[in-house]
Formats: sequence, C-alpha cells, structure tokens
Amino acid sequence: MITKDQKDNLFSLVKSLTKSEKRQFKLYVGRLGVNSDSKFLNLFNLLDKAKTYNEASIIKSGIVKKQQLANVKAHLYKQILISLKLNPSHQNVRSQIREQLDFASILYHKGLYKQSLKILDKAKELAIINEEKNSAFEIVELEKVIESQYITRSISTRADELAVQAKELSSLNVIASKLSNLSLQLYSTILKTGYIRNEKEANMVIDYFNNHVPKVDIEKLGFREKLWLYKANLWQSFLLQDFLNCYKYASKWVDLFYQNPSMINLNPVFFLKGNNYLLEALVFIGNKQKFLEKFSEFEATVQKSNFPQDENVATLVFLYTNFHSINQHFIDGSFEEGLDLIPKIEKALIPFSNRIDPHHKMIFYYKFASLQFGAGNNKACIKYLDKIISNKTLSMREDLLCFSRVLNLVAHYEAGLDYHLETLLRSTYKFLIKMNDLHEVQKEMIKFIRGLQDIYPHDLKNAFIELHKTLKTFEDHPYERRAFLYLDIISWLESKIQNKPVSEIIQTKYLAKKSS
Repeated sequence: MITKDQKDNLFSLVKSLTKSEKRQFKLYVGRLGVNSDSKFLNLFNLLDKAKTYNEASIIKSGIVKKQQLANVKAHLYKQILISLKLNPSHQNVRSQIREQLDFASILYHKGLYKQSLKILDKAKELAIINEEKNSAFEIVELEKVIESQYITRSISTRADELAVQAKELSSLNVIASKLSNLSLQLYSTILKTGYIRNEKEANMVIDYFNNHVPKVDIEKLGFREKLWLYKANLWQSFLLQDFLNCYKYASKWVDLFYQNPSMINLNPVFFLKGNNYLLEALVFIGNKQKFLEKFSEFEATVQKSNFPQDENVATLVFLYTNFHSINQHFIDGSFEEGLDLIPKIEKALIPFSNRIDPHHKMIFYYKFASLQFGAGNNKACIKYLDKIISNKTLSMREDLLCFSRVLNLVAHYEAGLDYHLETLLRSTYKFLIKMNDLHEVQKEMIKFIRGLQDIYPHDLKNAFIELHKTLKTFEDHPYERRAFLYLDIISWLESKIQNKPVSEIIQTKYLAKKSS
C-alpha cells in the first residue's frame, strides 16, 4: 500500500501542473481511445478539482475500489511524469543527450552498429560542449563496446583515441566528484550551525578542506570543475567569516557563468545561487554601491525573456530578489525605507507558500524582525521573532534560532515589556546552553539585561557605556564577532548612550566608512 507521503506527493504533483501541462496530459492519455474513460484519468480529474487530498471521498466517488487505489495512483503518477517528459518546456540539452543515448542503444541491440556510432558521436560532441562529462563518459564506454564488435580498418587508432578520451573524462569526473563532495559537506555545516564558533571548529573546517580538496591545474579544468572548486572555497570562506574571500569566490562563480552564457540556461539554479552569495558577501563587506550594481545586473538577467522559467527557478528568483531588497537597508541603516517591503513580501509569499521551505520562511521573519527593530518598532519585531521561536519543528540554522532569542530579549527591554523579562532570560540562557552557543557576547548581554532591574535610572547611561566598552573588545575577535553579524549590539548601545535612533548611528558609520 502506498504510504501517506506518497499519496500527498501525487496530489502535490497534480496541483503543480500548469494549464498547458494538464491539457497536454489529457491529449497524451487520450491518444488511445481506450484511455478516455480509464480509472487513472478519472482519478486525475477528481484530484485536479479537489482542494485537499481525501482518500475516503475518492473511494466514495466509485472511481476506483479501495484495493485498486494504490495501483491506480502509481500508474497515474507514472503517466503524468511521462507526459511532462514529453513537454517541450521540460526538455533541455541533458534530455536530448539521454534521448540520443537511448536511440543509439536500440540501434546497437539491433546490430546496426554504424548508425549507432554516428548518433553517439553527435551526442558526445553535444555533451562535451555543454560540460555534461558524465554523459560523455557513458557515451565513450558504449562506443568502446560497439567498436569491439564493429571491425573497421581504423580500429587501432580508434581504440587509442577512445582510450585517451575515456581517461581524460574519467579524470575530470573524479575531480568534479571530489570537489562536489567537499562543497556539499561544507554547505551542510553552514545550514546546520552557521558560522564557526571557536578555534576548534575553525581548525576542523580548515583541516577538512585541506585534506579533501584535490590538487588541480586550474587551466586544465572545464566549467563544471571550476564551478565546484569556487563553491568549495566559498563555503569554507563563509564558515570562517572571511567575507573578502567570500566576495572573491562568489565573483569567480558568477563571472564563470557570464563568460559561458549558454551555461546560464543549462544551470539556472547554480547561476541564481552564485548571485545570492555574491550579494550576501557584499552586505557583510558593507559596500552598498557595488551591491546595488550587482543586484541591478542580477535583476536584469533574470527578467530577460530567454531566462529559464519553471517553478523551481521562479521560487529562487522570488527568494533572492526579496532577500536582497531587504538586505540593502541593513548596509546603511535605512530601516524606515525598508518597512514598505514587509507587507508586499508577505502578500507575495502566499502563492509561494507550498514551494518555500520553513528554513527560508524563518530567514524572512528574522529579516522582517531586524528591519522593525532598526526602525524602533519593537512590538512588531517581537511579533516576527515569535514566529521563529514558537516553531518547535525547526532544526536548521541553529545560529538564527539562537540570535532570534537574543534579539527577542533586547526588543522586550526596548518595548518596556519587562514584566516577564526574568522568565525570558532563563529560557534564553537554557536554550543557548542546550545549543552549545553561549559565548562571551551573549553572556555579557544576558548579565547586563538581568542587572538592569537593579540599576537606578540616573546610572543607566554609565551601565550602557560599560557594556559598550566590554563588547567593543570582541568586535574584531575571529569567533565572537559573529554575534554582531546577526544583531548590531554595538550600534544599539551607542544609540542608547547618545540618545539617538539606532538607524542614525548606523547611517553615520556607513557614511564615515564610505568617505574614508
């Protein structure tokens, strides 16, 4: 029997279809008159009209008996996928290469060796031009099998040629595999914990990278191998909070696509992600002029009519465009300007709700909260932080889970909601210990907020000055400074000391940095 998840998967697949895909599916299954009143087509029509999946109502409709449902559903799922495969919008170079490989295999099994080799040669050329080296290697291996049976006068030179080609492709595939493994491991560390928290973690990341990065000659690498090499270096740089190197490798990543424009259409997801990390690095460096320049380039490219359009790509374009529309206001403290974005993005999020995972929704909420905090709207800030803190199912980005609680404490204090501050302090302290994320900056913050209730109003400014002096010593610390990436506590303290809005403090710093 198909499990509940699989049933939901079928329903999700049906609901993901566009009008043209539904029309093509019905034409596809209707090509044989016998399918016109089939169980699986009737089930498709029922699911298409249904708002939610309900197995009981399917059985009640009489379309299919309970004992037949699993098989009918499995058959429907397969037929939809076959129909989608035939849809021109889902066909690309990879599918063309696979199709040619299938045709060549059929011809080979029919003993039509010459025809098979001719197709394989064209497919191999297409694969190599488009950096599909795994497919190219598979083609060469089939060529070797056929050549061993199809005897020609050039067999000796042909054998040498194929052997050399197989060796070169195999070598590059091994490099790409090692680099992609390294990249994936480092990326999973970022998703799990965020930036490194201490010297031990830093050494682990550096040692892991050095032990797993293959020795390569960059001049001999193709597009695919360079892409994985830049990715691996980027993840290491992000983990180590080396944002200049993040910018360097993200730039190499994005430039690689602009140097090979055909790869943008073949690998749009990697193109989008590279731009996302390039813009993120520029936010951390604090270069708004370069940020706006690169953001404008990115938007111009994705808005072109020939840029790939599918659900996955559309979701990523939505995410990155909106993330960075907000991020630009963190660079120079223009929080008030950014507030208008919140209701617009919240409204736009609704149609994407089933396509955006909880991790990315959480990032939106943290950005909304940070914008509101920067603009002095502390109760609104608390509202968005509560969406993160109250979600007990979140397991990714432990760093954001932790700093949401620290910002929550500060926002409660700022909003004058101190009647249950002690309870909040205790729960935050326990959570940070549980996550192994209690560091000096957070300890000083918690100690300070806990002690506020014992400070006389006229001594408050001195208390802020003392905390500011303590935290300034951590501003350039290789591991403690990560706290300031999530919450600019230093600027907040300066706003309290100088009795100015935090946005004004950040704007003054930005202008001073810009003119220096």
